[in-house]
Amino acid sequence: MCGISGFYSPDKLFSSDQLKTMTDILAHRGPDAEGYFYEGIIGMGHRRLSIIDLSDRANQPMFSHNGRYVIVYNGEVYNFQEIATVLKGTIPLQPTLDFNTSSDTEVILESFVQQGVDFVHQLNGMFAIAIYDKQEEVLHLFRDRMGIKPIYYYWDGKNFAFASELKSLSSLEQIPTEINRTAIRDFLQFGFIPAPLSIYKSIFKMESACYIRVSREGMEQKKYWTINSKLTKNIIKNKEQALVKLSDLLMSSVQYQLKSDVPFGVFLSGGIDSSLVTAHAVHLSGVKVNTFSIGFEENAYNESEYAKAIAKYLGTEHHEFIVSYRDAINLVDKMFDVYSEPFADSSAIPTMLVSKLAKQFVTVTLTGEGGDELFFGYGTYRWAKRLNNPVLHALRKPLANVLSKLPSRYKRVSHLFHNVNPQNLRSHIFSQEQYCFSDSELQTLLHTKYQLPSSIDESMLFKNIMKIAEINSPGLQTDTRDRVLTPMEIQAIFDMHYYLQDDLLTKVDRASMQFSLETRVPYLDHRIVEFALNVSPQLKFKDGISKYILKEVLYQYIPATYFDRPKQGFAIPLSNWLNKELGWLITDYLSRTVVEKYEVVKYSEVDALIKAFRAGNHYLYNRLWLLIVLHKWLMKNEP
Repeated sequence: MCGISGFYSPDKLFSSDQLKTMTDILAHRGPDAEGYFYEGIIGMGHRRLSIIDLSDRANQPMFSHNGRYVIVYNGEVYNFQEIATVLKGTIPLQPTLDFNTSSDTEVILESFVQQGVDFVHQLNGMFAIAIYDKQEEVLHLFRDRMGIKPIYYYWDGKNFAFASELKSLSSLEQIPTEINRTAIRDFLQFGFIPAPLSIYKSIFKMESACYIRVSREGMEQKKYWTINSKLTKNIIKNKEQALVKLSDLLMSSVQYQLKSDVPFGVFLSGGIDSSLVTAHAVHLSGVKVNTFSIGFEENAYNESEYAKAIAKYLGTEHHEFIVSYRDAINLVDKMFDVYSEPFADSSAIPTMLVSKLAKQFVTVTLTGEGGDELFFGYGTYRWAKRLNNPVLHALRKPLANVLSKLPSRYKRVSHLFHNVNPQNLRSHIFSQEQYCFSDSELQTLLHTKYQLPSSIDESMLFKNIMKIAEINSPGLQTDTRDRVLTPMEIQAIFDMHYYLQDDLLTKVDRASMQFSLETRVPYLDHRIVEFALNVSPQLKFKDGISKYILKEVLYQYIPATYFDRPKQGFAIPLSNWLNKELGWLITDYLSRTVVEKYEVVKYSEVDALIKAFRAGNHYLYNRLWLLIVLHKWLMKNEP
């Protein structure tokens, strides 16, 4: 795991000193070594967190055996040993290729040398790769299929720059930092800024599963893998066969991701996803597994006792940290440095704290991200199913009116029935389940110049969704009828495109790498993703039970009685804190003076929101948090 940076500039717009500055900003991502390549129009920088092959020989930038190519790379490719074996046996006139290191970096580079850009299809892992061809003067970039590892980039039509984090690019004085108004509008609806946008108009997030080619002729970008293309016409319906396949895939993924030359552990929340990862890690590891969890002083939010019980059952070396509002206060400012742009997922605070705890004992952790999206773990999927019911759809307006007159928890639900636009239904369900502003609320809240269409165009996202690839799953019993995706499946695909990549994976990457901790995500092995996309929805949500098939695998390792409780999620008691100990955030960042200075939202609407929250409508807390985060970022980053 590392930090990468660089540029391709025929105009020689950027300097070697700036390359070092860009790379130094990423020092937290790689404290073990640094390296640079600067030659003519190209600059490439690397900060290394040593995980596999700890020797200096594995440092980067690394040159290919033929001297033509240079690589800087962030991530881990777990099947590199298998790729190396194939390379040794297939290279023409060089059947006994000797590798100089035992690192995945060298294997990745030599695979590219032999196969060109198609090599990326072989990779199983999380990666952000930059490879420069010195002979042809061409820069190639690759991002992993699910967007686990980040790349930001700048392109002005001739000059290109890239980095693992936004602040590395924004440090370059040649790059304009004009704020992207659409990004702010989207942030208020979703709580994050969806790719390819960033908070700056001139800087973009490279999208997942993308390949970029930069040369003197220009920049080309294309997808090498898509979720839609992996949907098969037929689905897996046989429970027993699905159980065996899923169990085998999870075992394989965890076994791959335990590869490390440094100590490892698992983030254990006590929920389904992390417990199953932990169970596999314990089963496969030859040493006692370290587990880490976070709890809260407020009992309603505290799952640490469940994590402790599961850790005891599995026999792990367990560590926990109990979070108070004082810990949150200490990290509120830090969040803005870590995420570099408005980012409202408040669970970033405990994620940073558990990462700091884990780093005291290990350098690599496994986590359960992805299980909810793949196997219908969120309430949004139930709402997608409900709102597709013609009767409920017809009654949505009277239902909304009735619910809006009831106590706070029902008022929150009423927003799901307000102004439902079928063309943007997935965005609406997501924003309201996350307690964010709806599209119609934004039209009232925002000043005119920010009243822009969302960058998320659902009609384009799902345009080809029904053009299912005619691929069967060999060896498994499948349904032979033409496939029609259910509302729950479509909502989950929406989450995989946006929420997973731009919120959850972003949160974990920045929070863990801030403390030089590598975090791996076994559920997002592309083999598991492709399998889950084609499992019958009835095996994911059965008789009111979410994640049914995943739970059936889990109960082979841990008794079901350990999970006989409602799903809580990884949330902090932010509503309570904003009402009490963190109330000063409202006073300081949502005052008339501050709000009117930046003219993004109307103060009259903000004031009404504050009064409603303080009058007992506590479900509005996240709308206030969004506005706090936005205005705090604006104050910190004003010219």
